[in-house]
Amino acid sequence: MRGEDNKQQAMFSYVSPEKRVPTDHPLRPIRAMVDSILKEMSPQFAKRYSDVGRPSIAPERLLRVLLLQIFYSVRSERLLMEQLQYNLLFRWFVGMEMDEEVWNHAVFSKNRERLLNEKIAEAFFQRVLAQAQPYLSDEHFMVDGTLIEAWASHKSFRRKDDPGDQPSASGEVDPSRREARQRNPSIHDRSRGAVI
Repeated sequence: MRGEDNKQQAMFSYVSPEKRVPTDHPLRPIRAMVDSILKEMSPQFAKRYSDVGRPSIAPERLLRVLLLQIFYSVRSERLLMEQLQYNLLFRWFVGMEMDEEVWNHAVFSKNRERLLNEKIAEAFFQRVLAQAQPYLSDEHFMVDGTLIEAWASHKSFRRKDDPGDQPSASGEVDPSRREARQRNPSIHDRSRGAVI
């Protein structure tokens, strides 16, 4: 029997984010490791904040969400907050409830001097790196090429042993290259230091 496509949304959810994240998810051991580091650093955070005034976003949450930004290559803080708005995995990792309101992206700018540009953030990331060292390898390096902006087309690259690149015995460059330069004056010879 075909199920119905009901449009009414449930008002309550009885499943916690903790139960929604699979037990074998790679972020689970990372979160446990990060939580232990943040617990050790709690006295350092306490020194940075006043005992009076309006409560700020917890520094632990800011650092956790920055780790997610690194892990998932989120290119801006604005997009990071958008992900935090609807991504349950992100909410679970940061320690937010399902209905909790997401803070404004400007919080990062306001906390940059107090927390992110200071040695505290560096100490946090160094501790995370030290604990993650057994899982790291120097045998290979991967880059997501979709995130790298192209600086040149594939037509602009030439082999190093291409005779058209080298001046002849008379000091002249290949005539076809000279014609290309005349058609497009923005093309320069690599021997003078500019990229073709």
